[in-house]
Amino acid sequence: MFSNIGFGEILLILLIALLLFGPSKLPELGRAFGRTLREFKNATKGLVDDDEGGNAGEAPRASK
Repeated sequence: MFSNIGFGEILLILLIALLLFGPSKLPELGRAFGRTLREFKNATKGLVDDDEGGNAGEAPRASK
């Protein structure tokens, strides 16, 4: 999806973000974005670990 984005496009996006949010708000937005990515990564890792947790041979139980 984003494989065709070059340096010029990234620079343009950063310039637009700088104009919209201002230089004082950008570090805060970057931190929030980083925290969000870290939480998403940890959640997906937890799902993969749960999936590999040893219940691969068990059949799913039917709920009543």
